[in-house]
Amino acid sequence: MALISLTAVAAYAVFVEWIWGWLALMRQWAEVGLAPVLSALALLVATYFVRCYRIYDYFPNETAGRFLTLLRLTQIHNLLNIMLPFRAGETSFPLLMRSEFGVPLLRGTSALFVMRLLDLHALLFVAAIGVVIGTSGQAAWWVLWLLGFVSPLVFFLLKARVLAVARRMAPGRLKPYLEEVEAGLPDHVSTFLRAWAMTLLNWAVKVVILAWVLALMGVAPFAASFGGALGGELSSVLPVHAPAGVGTYAAAIVAGAISFGAAGDAATLGVLGRASVNAHLLVIVSAAAGTLLSLGLKPKN
Repeated sequence: MALISLTAVAAYAVFVEWIWGWLALMRQWAEVGLAPVLSALALLVATYFVRCYRIYDYFPNETAGRFLTLLRLTQIHNLLNIMLPFRAGETSFPLLMRSEFGVPLLRGTSALFVMRLLDLHALLFVAAIGVVIGTSGQAAWWVLWLLGFVSPLVFFLLKARVLAVARRMAPGRLKPYLEEVEAGLPDHVSTFLRAWAMTLLNWAVKVVILAWVLALMGVAPFAASFGGALGGELSSVLPVHAPAGVGTYAAAIVAGAISFGAAGDAATLGVLGRASVNAHLLVIVSAAAGTLLSLGLKPKN
């Protein structure tokens, strides 16, 4: 996996140099200015604390008093998930939760699955706002959007019935495993609502920051910057992505920006291409910075 990732990143670096040149990309950062870049980087790192708190609240008994240890774990998981291809880094979360906090593998995997579904739902329905606005904001579309938005809560409220059916249908030898899967789901509505709220806060902040950065780099109108940020982040939570997101993340930014109103002429595509690569670099740097920060913060225990 490491060799695949390194090969992909090296090939991507050569490709970027051939198409634009790294000096041209660095000039774009210089045009933005140091203060906005550092502000965006700090805010992106702050979202990692929100993600960590979501897990801290999700496993209160296992993680109580060990927030910094959990922050280190979540940052290592995030960096591995970014750098390894085909979402192979996701496997690190249940393994690390078991080794650090004694959470059984099935329970950790079940919790991760729920959180990834919430991530995907949050991004899809933020993107759907633009679609609804594009339909002149007709009431019927807003009603459909609202029904889709609250669907996770509806599914959670049906959890007990679905699990009861699964327990009746499952063979006896699978029932212990089913219990571990159930243990990875939120116990109460309040727990679920907090996890959902943290998910929405995390992605809202991240998308707005990336949209702001894309706008500073010349992506216009702002709706296109917003669409580009959504496209990039949506590519990061899909089941398959390239090592370090090379190619797929930037391409998703371009596709999202065009879908939300960016022009398709050669000059605009050139600006979009450079901005998308730089936004991707910012995300990678923020992940590395968050990991270094978490390693530097020493837990008391």
